[in-house]
Amino acid sequence: MTRCPIAESDRTTKRVPIDCDRPRRQLSLGLRRAVAAVAAAVAVYAAPTAAKANCGVPETPNGIPEEVAFKFDVGGTRAALARAGIGVGGAYYAEPFYNWGGFDEGGEYQGVLELYLDADMHKLGLWRGLCFHANGFQIHGNSITAANIGSLMPVTSLEATDATRLFELWLEQTIIKDKLSVRFGQLAADEEFILSDGGGYFINGTWGWPSITAADLPSGGPAYPLATPGVRVAVNPNERMGLLVGVYNGDPAPECANEDPQRCNDNGLDFELDDPPLLMVEGVYRYNQKGRLPGAVKVGGWHHWGEFEDQRFDSGGALIAVTGNSGRPLDHNWGLYGIIDQLIWRVPGSEEPQGVGIFARFIGAPEDRNLIDFYFDGGLTFTGMFRGRPNDALAVGFAYTNISDRVSAFDVDFGEPVARNYEALIEVAYTFQINPGFAIQPDFQYIFQPGGNVAGQKDATVVGARTSISF
Repeated sequence: MTRCPIAESDRTTKRVPIDCDRPRRQLSLGLRRAVAAVAAAVAVYAAPTAAKANCGVPETPNGIPEEVAFKFDVGGTRAALARAGIGVGGAYYAEPFYNWGGFDEGGEYQGVLELYLDADMHKLGLWRGLCFHANGFQIHGNSITAANIGSLMPVTSLEATDATRLFELWLEQTIIKDKLSVRFGQLAADEEFILSDGGGYFINGTWGWPSITAADLPSGGPAYPLATPGVRVAVNPNERMGLLVGVYNGDPAPECANEDPQRCNDNGLDFELDDPPLLMVEGVYRYNQKGRLPGAVKVGGWHHWGEFEDQRFDSGGALIAVTGNSGRPLDHNWGLYGIIDQLIWRVPGSEEPQGVGIFARFIGAPEDRNLIDFYFDGGLTFTGMFRGRPNDALAVGFAYTNISDRVSAFDVDFGEPVARNYEALIEVAYTFQINPGFAIQPDFQYIFQPGGNVAGQKDATVVGARTSISF
């Protein structure tokens, strides 16, 4: 018997597995057929298409991107690979942080080494417009969120369990003069979906893949450090409008005794296709792109075809805090979101849009089957504030994670000393570019009610920095 992915809410009661083998097999067969159909269509229509510019392979004489900090090229290897249509490189991220509050005061260090490979498959003998990408991570150190704070919004977007793992592995075909692209393989939804431009200047993980999707989707969803098989279609008929549609295997980690998704898929090589699928859709409208104050609006959502559990009542309608039974089985899960990015003041004479920008995201999901039913973040960014330092940026933001009423009621039913209700975050970050490809981001965070208001966990003050070096 296979266990359905569920959104767990309580930390003490045991849940009885739900027998859901039949729908999982039917839906996974449909996902496999969809992947095969897309791959076949790409092969048929690839020849007459325009190629996406070099597939990320550098056009420089030495085969190294101009913006990297250290231009390593032993024996001219990278130059030779670039001539053949292959680009390789990487980056190292160092993150020391210290906290007061949470459940344990102290400091932690985490480092991440990323390596990547891009290839123009036309130069390697296949058709135009076909690109290949693969990247992986060597993650080491300790997560300050897990070790000291226990918040739903992780202090950094790179926190993960120690591992050497593959992340993404995909082929992408561009057709119709780059207005349509199809990507298939091992994919991460957080690379493209639910992103705001303003959120990219912060360090806390919630500004990328937000806490609501990380908590409500099985194993955290297809997001760093866990990718999963899937297909993504991007349509961009013009510079103003765009549409993204992605279908993913619904759980990026297999079931295992450890029950930690990152331990269950500890090397990124579990290419599973036997889980109910996850659909993600996002549309964008960009306006005033050639004007003084450009902006963009995104609207999207997701739908998961798995079985989830009621967070308070069992199948008989009784309180699960009393009976200890599994929550009532509920079909499917979904969410909706809206995002806005807007430049409100532009640095006089700036060629690229620089100045003061604002952004906001609103995300909602059903309360009966989810730990988190509402999420909001927003903030202000200031780029180009100093003459001669166009790549520096100041960012100030606020994020709010709301615990669903069902989960709060469960805490009361179970006799918890306090009921979970919300977690909030204030973050101030400054990006200081030392040289192209070499930046330091000093960072301050204040986390209200880590874990959503858990007994024994105090508000946390966090200070630290991220150093990033590309090569």
